[in-house]
Amino acid sequence: MKRILVIGQGPAGISAAVYAKRGGAAVTVVANGVGALEKAERIENYYGFGEPLTGKELAAQGVEGAKRLGVDFIQGELVGLRFKDTMDGFIAETPDAVIEADAVVLAMGASRLAPPLAGVKELEGHGVSYCAICDAFFYRGKEAAVLGAGDYALAEAAALLPHAAKVHLLTNGEAVPARLPAGVLVHGERIAAVEGEGRVERVVFADGRELPVSGVFVAVGTAGSTAIAKKLGILLDGVYLKVDETMATNVPGVFAAGDATGGLLQVAKAVHEGAVAGLSALKFLRGKKA
Repeated sequence: MKRILVIGQGPAGISAAVYAKRGGAAVTVVANGVGALEKAERIENYYGFGEPLTGKELAAQGVEGAKRLGVDFIQGELVGLRFKDTMDGFIAETPDAVIEADAVVLAMGASRLAPPLAGVKELEGHGVSYCAICDAFFYRGKEAAVLGAGDYALAEAAALLPHAAKVHLLTNGEAVPARLPAGVLVHGERIAAVEGEGRVERVVFADGRELPVSGVFVAVGTAGSTAIAKKLGILLDGVYLKVDETMATNVPGVFAAGDATGGLLQVAKAVHEGAVAGLSALKFLRGKKA
């Protein structure tokens, strides 16, 4: 039986796996954790849930549903993805496994690089966030900060502006961006820590000065799937994978979905794209000779 390899077990990856499995393919999911969804404190803008639930809860339900259908899971960091020597299929590698596949769905998301600052990891989901469009609503009338200095950080700051009382951009010693959204307050000093008793309450700079904030949005880079894309010759649109309406990349047999393709970084979009990618991968396999 021909195999579809799905890289990533967030909403896009699980959706692709479920649709491909129900279509009759053998499906293996390779993942090293859930990704951005796991860090979502509350989800209350997604269809089908009467009450808010955490990202971890939603992710766990998705994985359990895929396992019930018979999707195989390999937990581990993807360390390599390459063409077979015959160029007819792919070989993926983790530290403990080698997986062959006839088609691949890249759904490992856009990486959110968290700097090694005290308090950032400890307060994830408790005021430290990785998606302004997801969580900006919770900071209405409050002060919030964005950690980063690139285009992604500027976009996150812009998403916060309509909601937060004040938006601070923390460049952590990086150069101040030239194109600042109006109303964003810039702090270029090095950061020592993000602190709070159970939730984010302040940012402490290296010189001892404190900035009271209710939330910190980490927006340091969005490389995501680009490293794999470059190795396979997949075209990029900025830092995101370029796909057509079937979620196909320019490399035959490779599809992408979710945050890896950019656009609206929301669960609803990821689930839709994952479904399309899974069905497109099935169609690709059916067009190949057995």
